[in-house]
This record gives sequence, C-alpha cells and structure tokens, in this order.
Amino acid sequence: MSKLTKLTKKRFVISKSLIGENVEITFTNKKNETFTYNHDEVFSNNQERLLSMKCFNQYGNYTNTNKIPNWVK
Repeated sequence: MSKLTKLTKKRFVISKSLIGENVEITFTNKKNETFTYNHDEVFSNNQERLLSMKCFNQYGNYTNTNKIPNWVK
C-alpha cells in the first residue's frame, strides 16, 4: 500500500479523484468539532450508496459541511 497522505479540509468530502490514493482527511466544522477519517475506507464501505447519488456521479464528489454523515459511522 502507498504511503498515507494526510489532508486538512473545511468539510467532509468523498471524491472520485481521491479513491485509491490512501488519504486520511481531517476537517473542523463551524462548531470547532474535528473529525478524521480514511477516505478509501469510507468509500469502500459505502460505495453502493455513493455511486447511486446524483451529486457524486454528476460532480465527482459528496460533501457535508457540518459533520460526518450518520451512514459513515
């Protein structure tokens, strides 16, 4: 497996361009809550759901500004 890359974002994001890149993403929301997750694990565990979302297919990503979605936990 390739080296883990750590990214800091302003929101939760799952992006087609990051699939297979071994990325750990950390984001802090407006309530100053910090969340960290492995992008590939979240995609792998929720692939069917994500691939059925119009936004993911049209724009190549899914985002949430406030928190990690309940279906990820």
